[in-house]
Amino acid sequence: MSTASTRLPEGRYGRSSDERADHRLKIAGAVLAALLLALVGYFAYHYVGQNKISAEVITFEPGKDAVRIHLEVRKDSGANGYCTLRSQAESGAEVGRADFRFDGDATRIDKVLTLRTTAPGTTAELLGCHAD
Repeated sequence: MSTASTRLPEGRYGRSSDERADHRLKIAGAVLAALLLALVGYFAYHYVGQNKISAEVITFEPGKDAVRIHLEVRKDSGANGYCTLRSQAESGAEVGRADFRFDGDATRIDKVLTLRTTAPGTTAELLGCHAD
C-alpha cells in the first residue's frame, strides 16, 4: 500500500507564511540599513564639510619649562578661530594647555609655538580647532 502525501503541490497556493515573514524581514533590514547609511553620511558631511579649520602637529621639542610645537593650520580664507594644544608629563598628568588664535586671509599657516608648562612636558597634543 502507498501512503498519501500531506504536502501541497509546489507553486500552486503561493508562498508559505515562513517565506512571507522572511521576505518582510529582508525588506525591513534593507530599509533600516539605508536609514543608517543616510545618518552616517549626514554626520560625516557636517563633521568634515563644515569644519573650517583643521591642523596637525608636525614636530615638537620638549623642554624643562616649555614645549616648542611646529603647528600646520589649514583653514578657509578669512576664517578666524583657535586651536587648543596641551602637553603631558611622563606620568600622564597635564602640565600645560593653551589656545592659539589664527586670523587673516591665509589658507595655510605654519607656525612654531611655545607652550609653557608647569613641569617637563613629554608630549604635544592637538585637542582640536574651532572656528569663531
